[in-house]
Amino acid sequence: MTNFSQKHQQAMHHSRQIEAVLHASETPVTAKTLCQQLSLTKDSLDTALVVLQQRLSTGALTLAQTASGYRLQIADEFSPLIQQVFPKRQETLSQALLETLSVIAYKQPVTRADIEQVRGVTVSSNILRQLFDKDWIVERGFKDTLGRPALLHTTDTFLDAFGLTSLDDLPEMPEIGAVEG
Repeated sequence: MTNFSQKHQQAMHHSRQIEAVLHASETPVTAKTLCQQLSLTKDSLDTALVVLQQRLSTGALTLAQTASGYRLQIADEFSPLIQQVFPKRQETLSQALLETLSVIAYKQPVTRADIEQVRGVTVSSNILRQLFDKDWIVERGFKDTLGRPALLHTTDTFLDAFGLTSLDDLPEMPEIGAVEG
């Protein structure tokens, strides 16, 4: 057997191991954890991930990298089908919640007053509670002003929920005039 063939078989084997681990995991799995648990080098992991993505390319699942690791998810093309078959799974987020979350994501760190200034309305405690309960935002630090209000930041759980690896993956913020126009 040639060296190339052996490497390909190893990569195929490792890709299947990774697929099994990701199927069994309820949360994304980090590259470090995959390397440790499967006794892989970073290069071997990278090769196996490429092989896994190629293997998955003909099926309904895709390999996604998020802020907290890798996960398997249903390919975007099947979203309408999943929503049709499982309509209760679709979570509707209110306009106010999405606006509040957007301000935090794009302008962080921000205070509640900063959000209210941008949105032009009072931020409901219920909306902030929902964002905290989902672990999409966290208080980290305080603004050095009167009352020392808490600074709000998004979390890796937020990035995971929206399929982002970092805040740099956020779409470019549209100009306010373009949105209103």
